[in-house]
Amino acid sequence: MGNEMKIIIFTLANEEYGIDVDKVKTIERMQPITRVPKTPSFVKGVINLRGVVVPVIHLAGRFDLPETEVTDNTRIVIVSVRDMEVGFVVDSANDVIDLDSDMISAPPELVGGIRAKYLNGVAKIGENRLLILLNLEEVLSKSELKQLVDIEE
Repeated sequence: MGNEMKIIIFTLANEEYGIDVDKVKTIERMQPITRVPKTPSFVKGVINLRGVVVPVIHLAGRFDLPETEVTDNTRIVIVSVRDMEVGFVVDSANDVIDLDSDMISAPPELVGGIRAKYLNGVAKIGENRLLILLNLEEVLSKSELKQLVDIEE
């Protein structure tokens, strides 16, 4: 047996993704997002979360996946990356599971159009359920984080 880890599962474009629960601050319902000029198209803007300005990214847009319509299930997953809080818009976030590190295999070069550098691995759950584990540090590169930090200042 490997190490147990808790993973929050969310969906994007009908695929299931996971991130370590330790990196997730909170999961919020969709709320008005203030656009910020001169940012990449996947940067939706900023929200005011209990007095803190948090940049929000549409994760599907970040991965060049089709962005789906906002529904009652749409959530903003607030994560902490390199001492900064960032919100990810996801289609839904509805599950927390315990995952054994033995269940995780190295990611192939491309999964659903997403390059391997953005992934920590792929976990097989049960017979036919695959969970794509994101590498948040790569999803938000240093240059993009710098742009987001510049938004806040």
